[in-house]
Amino acid sequence: MSTVDKYQDVLDSRDVDSRIEELEAERDAAVEAGNPDDFTDGEELAALVAFRDEAEGYCSDWQYGETLIRDSYFKAYAQELADDIGVRGQDTQWPYTCIDWDQAALELQMDYSSAELDGVTYWFR
Repeated sequence: MSTVDKYQDVLDSRDVDSRIEELEAERDAAVEAGNPDDFTDGEELAALVAFRDEAEGYCSDWQYGETLIRDSYFKAYAQELADDIGVRGQDTQWPYTCIDWDQAALELQMDYSSAELDGVTYWFR
């Protein structure tokens, strides 16, 4: 079972697709069994489908695995990205203690698009 919810800092688009497929299979099984009321995850399914539909149009790598970053986590993501590409030193050394990471994250977001998952913004390239 895939876990995808609006409280995760980072999502993978393939996990979103997997969860949608799981929920659709559960819904279809309930309908085929003649018990459509047994499927209680309709709101989750609708939210994930709307999220996928909104993001997929702007995201050419959706089917291959796009990283989706929660808005409230984007500053930390920017710091991790700076570490990963080697442009940030130790946090306790000048000039890295002087960097305005809020501004750095905002500037990085200019290269990203966003989509809403149940009222929460996620960013992707």
